[in-house]
Amino acid sequence: MNLMSDASVTDRLRTLISVSRGASYVEARYQARLTTEVNFVNGELERIRVVENAGCGIRVLVDGCWGFSSTNSLSSGALKESMGHSISAARVLAKTKKSKVTGLAASKMVAGTFRTSVNGSLSDIDIEQKVQIAREGEKAARSNKAVKAASCTYREMLDHKAIVNSDGADVEIYDSKPEFSVAAIARRGGQSATAHEGVGVTGGWNDLFKKNHLEYAVTASERAAKLLDARKISGSKSTLILDPAMVGLLSHESIGHMVEADFVLSGSMVKDKMGQQVASEHVTLVDSGRSEIMNNAGGTIIVDDEGVAAGRTAIIENGILKSFLHNRESAMMFGTASTGNARAFQYSDEPLIRMRNTFIEPGADKLADMIKETNHGYVVKGARNGQADANGEFMFGAEEVYLIENGKVKELMKGASISGNAFETLRSVDMVGDEFHYDIGTGYCGKYQPAKVDGGGPYIRCTAVIGGLQ
Repeated sequence: MNLMSDASVTDRLRTLISVSRGASYVEARYQARLTTEVNFVNGELERIRVVENAGCGIRVLVDGCWGFSSTNSLSSGALKESMGHSISAARVLAKTKKSKVTGLAASKMVAGTFRTSVNGSLSDIDIEQKVQIAREGEKAARSNKAVKAASCTYREMLDHKAIVNSDGADVEIYDSKPEFSVAAIARRGGQSATAHEGVGVTGGWNDLFKKNHLEYAVTASERAAKLLDARKISGSKSTLILDPAMVGLLSHESIGHMVEADFVLSGSMVKDKMGQQVASEHVTLVDSGRSEIMNNAGGTIIVDDEGVAAGRTAIIENGILKSFLHNRESAMMFGTASTGNARAFQYSDEPLIRMRNTFIEPGADKLADMIKETNHGYVVKGARNGQADANGEFMFGAEEVYLIENGKVKELMKGASISGNAFETLRSVDMVGDEFHYDIGTGYCGKYQPAKVDGGGPYIRCTAVIGGLQ
């Protein structure tokens, strides 16, 4: 991605900021992205694409209103024209808008050049090898005779960003996010079962494939075949042991969105619960731009798109609600500091309050002890899509569930749903495992625009409703 030299990118943005007039705040964000995707379906190469785009998004604050414009032309004239559009848009909005931005929270602006640590640069791996990885993964997913359909996708995003604003941010960032995923569909008669495996990281080729890629495919294939013979679950409120993927999904969907400050301002149920106990004392739930506890989390960012360091934010600490997630505007409204959660997916998107890596911290319990101390319940694994609302009610799909009877794991059950109220579920947590994994790194959060996120945690034991999916 050499559309512009590093010096010319930052120099043009600095010049643009210095000549801005009539705005109380100006932010220029250059981004060049190279996306590669390879997809095999049922033995055929379904898609191979390499897409490169670049441009600059310019955001201004004028008379208490935001204006935003973007351009894919990086000439000095085009950048100045785009800034003019932003200022004009803000001025027009200011004539009618009643609720205006009162200011931005004072924040220490980051300066410098930052590069994602990678083991095996993605740029050094030729497209033929990426195609081969996907081909082999899809073929291995069909290795079980019961599997009648399969797919395998390799995808990567290489980003080069430069962020300069009138409050002193002057940042250049090089980021690398690859992912690999496999799906296997087993069929017998009128029965079918689907299994997924995958991994998504912030890092390089060898960071992604710490485990051989064929292991993901074989695991998905074998699980899909086993699920054909699994019994369905009858709905009931039960003791559940959630795996790290389910914990990550619960943390992100049920809690993380609820504490994003823009959702709080819109009426999220947590708006009056700051400082209150909302979960078991065993629960500390965190959102962080860093790869805490384990390396290479898929949602890792160094600096947010307002130039603020993307550090660790404890949302819930020992059961007590401690913080919402903020950009600089919401932080000003709440009288606190930005948590570094302003993120934009592409240069043509405005920054929104978004999560990064959202997880529950590990405890001291062994998984074997959690199972042994459960008279009747289920181990719930393999997070699938679901939904959660502003009142904390959730329903998530689970790919594999194991019955526990008298402290022992028994049979595999068909994929199920778990449901309940997020805070009631977290208040019921009585054991937190000592293992930790990020496990939703192949996913994208979809809040008006995509965002690469991750989540996870240890195994936790809690209570919720479990029921079979049709």
